[in-house]
Amino acid sequence: MKTSIIILTYNNLYYSKLCIKSIREYTKKGTYEIIVVDNNSTDGTVEWLKNQDDLEVIFNNENKGFPKGCNQGIDIAKGDNILLLNNDVVVTYNWLGNLIKCLYSADDIGAVGAITNFCTNHQSIPVKYENLDQMSEFAKEFNISNDKKWEERIRLIGFCFLVKKKVVEQVGLLDEIFTPGTNEDNDYSLRIRKEGYRLMLCNDTFIHHFGSMSFKKDMKKTKNILRDNTIKFRNKWGIDASYFRVLRKDITAIIKKSKKRDLNILHIGCGAGATLCDIKNEIPESNLYGIEENKKAVVNTQHFAKIDIGNEGIIKKYTKDFFDYIIITNHNKNIKYSPNIVQRVNYYLKDSGYCILAFENQNIKVLNKQKSLRGVYCD
Repeated sequence: MKTSIIILTYNNLYYSKLCIKSIREYTKKGTYEIIVVDNNSTDGTVEWLKNQDDLEVIFNNENKGFPKGCNQGIDIAKGDNILLLNNDVVVTYNWLGNLIKCLYSADDIGAVGAITNFCTNHQSIPVKYENLDQMSEFAKEFNISNDKKWEERIRLIGFCFLVKKKVVEQVGLLDEIFTPGTNEDNDYSLRIRKEGYRLMLCNDTFIHHFGSMSFKKDMKKTKNILRDNTIKFRNKWGIDASYFRVLRKDITAIIKKSKKRDLNILHIGCGAGATLCDIKNEIPESNLYGIEENKKAVVNTQHFAKIDIGNEGIIKKYTKDFFDYIIITNHNKNIKYSPNIVQRVNYYLKDSGYCILAFENQNIKVLNKQKSLRGVYCD
């Protein structure tokens, strides 16, 4: 099995050298090809790439951006897998083998990602190393394949995105409307899930990420691109990308404290289900339910949660004293906090149950039915 590693370069030669050197050092020969797409670098990158005889290189005479450049690489890829890798990444011991092991652990896994030191979407961990040598030693001890550390995600960040070639053929190329970049990974994650595949984060695989070196050079321009591509995502899908970004690990942490594992949990205002998915990762025995008004947010969630489309009134389908936890969030702002909503959901809580309120711009509240709520149902 061979993996086609696709790297885009646009200046930043120092980081590109580190990235490619690390691939050569920590990846078994014969298991990969490196395809570099250069977007018209002017800092010596082109000259250096021309002297590397183990790379397949495409030289563009203009900066075509990230999605178009990746698609150029995918078009000539010969591997069984496609790996989109930022050039400001340093890979580590066992990295690719671990990712592939997870990717092929189930037929319905479409793509996987690694964790790092610098990333959003809860894909980073705190680290203490002070240089790359220390980082490599840390990763060597850390990168022990362990399926118990794999977790499903609603989306993956594209700094290290490994996908089966057959999934790419089914889903298609990256959408070039997101040129020069940002939100193309949200879009691709959604498209993969719409085809019935799961996305997995490998918490047993650490690589170093310097972090958006090209975008950091002009933050004002970056913010404008992010704004424009957020609008493009909303226009394409009819829903804001933020629905897929909301993952409340603080809520999961509260529920994890319960000694009981076969919990019945309802999330009102669950968005795309990212928090419910996280709870399922941590407490597989739990029975999860959701209520979400925007049906476009709910994609391929049935295997971890039963999510109904509609407003909070759907809760009436459940029986009295059914839930151990009821979570209420108002990401879509259609749910307003009031004592009445607490009273309404209280009817469906077990006597030992809890209501977790996580409203925007407010501290999270955990209310115990016996101590904090009156057992009254208000229609």
